[in-house]
Amino acid sequence: MDELTARQLEILKAIIQEHTDTGEPVGSEILEKKYKLGVSPATIRNEMVVLAKKGYIMKSHFSSGRIPSPKGFRLYINKIMKQKDMSTADEVAYKNSVWDERGEMHKLLTQATRVLAHRTGLVSLATTNTGDIYFAGLANLLNIQEYINREMERQVFERLEQMEYWERLLSKFGATEGHDIYFVLGDEGYADPIYDSCASIFGEFEANSVKGIIGVVGPKRMHYDLIAPQIKYFSTLLEEIMKEQKLGVIA
Repeated sequence: MDELTARQLEILKAIIQEHTDTGEPVGSEILEKKYKLGVSPATIRNEMVVLAKKGYIMKSHFSSGRIPSPKGFRLYINKIMKQKDMSTADEVAYKNSVWDERGEMHKLLTQATRVLAHRTGLVSLATTNTGDIYFAGLANLLNIQEYINREMERQVFERLEQMEYWERLLSKFGATEGHDIYFVLGDEGYADPIYDSCASIFGEFEANSVKGIIGVVGPKRMHYDLIAPQIKYFSTLLEEIMKEQKLGVIA
C-alpha cells in the first residue's frame, strides 16, 4: 500500500467525513473552511492530486470535487477509523428485541434482520449454509440518494434474492477464528457491478451445524464507525442465543 504522510491522511479523513455526511463530491474550499487542516486551499489541492494519483480519491462525473475510492475507504477503515463503543443501553435493546424469538431459528433471523434494518436505516441481510436468506429494510433505500436511481434499486433487489451469490460470499468468510467483521467495498474482485456504489458490512455466526452471516447493504459512504460495532455485537449475540437454545442441532 502506498505510504501517505500524516497531512495526506488527515485530508483523506476529512474528505471521507464530508462525503459521508453530505453525499456530495468534496472540493478543497470546503475542506479549508470547515476542517482545521492548518494549510491553504492550494496545498490541499496539491495533496488531493497526490491522493488521486495513488488511487485513494477519484473524480465524480457530476462535479469538479472528489469522492473517496474503494481503496480510500479501505485505508480509512483499516488505519484511520476509530470504532464507536456501543452503550450498555444499546446492547440491552438489541438483546431484548430478539429475545422472544429465541426458540426458533427462522423467527430469530427474521426478527434480527428487521431490527438491524430499523436501527441502521439500511437494508439488512442474513444468510446461512442451510440455504436460507432473510432481508429487511428495502423501504430504507428511498431515503438514500444513491438509490433514487431506479436501475440501482432493481439491481439491489435482484442481488438480494440470488442465493448463489450469498453462498459464494459466505464461503469466503470464516478463514480466521473469532468474530471478525467483513467490509465488502467493491475492491475484492467479487465482479459485482452494484458494488461500484454499494458496500456491505457483515458479521459471522456459527452454532451447532449452522454457519451464517448477518449485516447491512448500503452506500459506500455509510458510517462504518457506528455500524460495524453494532454488527459485531449482534452477530456474537445471535451465535450465543443459537448455542444456548441448541438451534440448528440435527436431531
